[in-house]
Amino acid sequence: MNLGTSGAHRDSILIDADELARLLGEGREDRAPVLVLDATVVLAQPAHDGDYRASSGADAWAGARIPGSRHVDLLTAFTDPAAPYHFAHPSRAATRRELAALGADERTTVVLYDQGSLQWAARVWWVLRDAGVAARVLDGGLPAWTAAGLPVVSSAPDVAGTVRRPSEGDPFPGAAAGDTARPSLWMDKEGVRAVSEGRAAGTLVCALGVPHFEGTTPTRYSRRGRIPGSVSLPAQDFLDGDGRLLTAPDLAARASRLPDGGAGPVVLYCGGGISASLDALALTLAGVDPLVMYDGSLEEWTADPELPLVRGKVTG
Repeated sequence: MNLGTSGAHRDSILIDADELARLLGEGREDRAPVLVLDATVVLAQPAHDGDYRASSGADAWAGARIPGSRHVDLLTAFTDPAAPYHFAHPSRAATRRELAALGADERTTVVLYDQGSLQWAARVWWVLRDAGVAARVLDGGLPAWTAAGLPVVSSAPDVAGTVRRPSEGDPFPGAAAGDTARPSLWMDKEGVRAVSEGRAAGTLVCALGVPHFEGTTPTRYSRRGRIPGSVSLPAQDFLDGDGRLLTAPDLAARASRLPDGGAGPVVLYCGGGISASLDALALTLAGVDPLVMYDGSLEEWTADPELPLVRGKVTG
């Protein structure tokens, strides 16, 4: 694991509300188009083990949204419907096709936000990043937008004409050309098992809160606990009291607490690859490299009765 310069590429990854408002307010016909996507999903807290309830955030978006934005439902969009777990990432080509269908191409500035947790916006950012498509995340989400005194729309949505159609041909030729050389940002179950058992180098990091890490609270999945050998780095600890990402020095300070896993990657997981995406965003900003995500996370891991879990506090 390498810990690079804190705040690397922060301005190219994050965007604040005022800058987004300026981009949306520019009226020049020759300007690069802007596509703003709300990725909110409503994920209920489990009342008991195995209590998995997820629903679309489309109603929340329709009730209060950034003018001109679109909603993408991650229950069905930017996911692989054939996978045995929720929110599985699609292929790189499928990701780009979905984005192109929303009107984007390589000229488009893609901005992602959610209703305030940042994890849903971060999830789409990570999926697009793996597909070679740059995107920016609205720091603080919709609450930051409204706190800046900027308008929201709450009438019935009308998406017609809100984005430009991509040009003919491959809308992302550069990204497609780089697929062969660009390393994957994902790790499968067998890869994680090898790291957990010490047969491969790497650092396993759980992005869930401490009660879930220790197995002391109900889980959405079939069994409680954490993957053996993993350390705790809760995603919400990377946010300040206003729901914005911490400053670059604070992100770097938290990243520096990670144990050295040797030459292997930092492998992020959570329940279903969502909180882990916020960890991925924060650690990328802190300069941690390489980073990969266990996409199946605990939903897949706990479904296999042969795979071990650890419960209780970490000692030592």
